[in-house]
Amino acid sequence: MTAAATPEAPRPVRPAGPEPAARGPWGRWWFGPVPRARVAWLRILGYAFLPFDMLLLTSSSLAHARLPADLYRPVLIGRLLHLPAPTPAAMYALLAVTLASGLAAATGRFLPRLTGYVCACGYLWWVTISMSYGKVDHDHLALVVALFVLPSVGRARIDDEHGCEASAWAVRGIQISVVAAYFLSMWAKVKIGGFPEWPNGATVQWALSRRGTAFGRSLIGYPLLLKASQWFMFLAEASSPALLFLRGRPLYLFVLFFAGFHAVTYALMSIHFLPHAIWLAAFLPLERLTGRLPSGLRRALGGRADKADAADVAVPEAA
Repeated sequence: MTAAATPEAPRPVRPAGPEPAARGPWGRWWFGPVPRARVAWLRILGYAFLPFDMLLLTSSSLAHARLPADLYRPVLIGRLLHLPAPTPAAMYALLAVTLASGLAAATGRFLPRLTGYVCACGYLWWVTISMSYGKVDHDHLALVVALFVLPSVGRARIDDEHGCEASAWAVRGIQISVVAAYFLSMWAKVKIGGFPEWPNGATVQWALSRRGTAFGRSLIGYPLLLKASQWFMFLAEASSPALLFLRGRPLYLFVLFFAGFHAVTYALMSIHFLPHAIWLAAFLPLERLTGRLPSGLRRALGGRADKADAADVAVPEAA
């Protein structure tokens, strides 16, 4: 009588390619594993925000479709892709396809890469039409980048705490786009307004007189305060790359600072920058939210009902 062989535990599958440590400091920065749960949360955030953006913030794409075609002046990407002048039928169809694919991608269950890239391409077309009639909003950069990098991770659950290089790359892409919007805004001020002419000018005073709230207009008579606020804004945008290298509490405080900056801007001038500001969440450990959710809500958002179900434990079959 022979004893039954004890089955061996499955060996973990090593990802293809060199380890992040073997790539050097730059590789560790780009690919240091990030929990897939953070990508799942960012998908929920982005795809949930999409209807609000398309139906309210960039709804001008529908209005532009009713204008004469000769008023269409596509921005550079529209010219490179040879996007035609919009028509009402095309824009309504694009709206439906983009929102439907975004809803499917948000679940992370049904072809997340395919539905995600369909949504990203549809939104890029949509926002290109919105920006091709004389006004370009730089606050949509992070949203466009996020919609293109998030599908690259594939399936991801809000309770999947396994570190993943693909999720690290996607999160880094979003973070870089957030910082780029701040830093390039500072660079545009230098290029167009000059330095130190812009921070010493009266841009904020003019903006408050043009579209300030009642509280904002009450500050117009304090030019020294407004000039100081311009220097503060300029230096904050110039220091934004620090977001990419800080860790822990200093990082969270810096994120809170920029969130407060947007809140103050909205209180003074009704300018919200929401398509950009929501992606400050990419710097936060969103995966910690999962354990605080009720089991029913966790399951509705694509997770497992409890931690026991969420554990990816290989159970060997009986001999």
